[in-house]
Amino acid sequence: MADQTAQSMDDAAAAMAAALGGTDAGGAAGGAPAQAVAEQPKRAAAMGQPVQTLDFILDIPLKVTVELGRTKMMIRDILQLAQGSVVELSKFAGEPLEVLVNEKLVARGEVVVVNEKFGIRLTDIISPVERIEQLK
Repeated sequence: MADQTAQSMDDAAAAMAAALGGTDAGGAAGGAPAQAVAEQPKRAAAMGQPVQTLDFILDIPLKVTVELGRTKMMIRDILQLAQGSVVELSKFAGEPLEVLVNEKLVARGEVVVVNEKFGIRLTDIISPVERIEQLK
């Protein structure tokens, strides 16, 4: 039983390493990360182990930020800001906004107004491969 648990943990660690750009179960660097993660439940089922789902992480809160633009300012300029001041941002009008989760880009979109509140309509979702590349 302990051997099965250790093997299961080794398989999970190998899948996570592959997903993060490390080595796959065969030791090859830079394997197909998404495929390794997708095949992990298949391996568990084939070994007679219960398939684990991601349900246990669904209630974890994440910081979601929608970035309109950025700028750098000197402290003297910030202290001179008053009502009606205009702060020039790095993006142009009409450019897509960036949606960041825990400071990692996951999507782009455009501003919408719904029931007098601002929202964002997602126009481009960053692919899982691109998100994994950002982790490196």
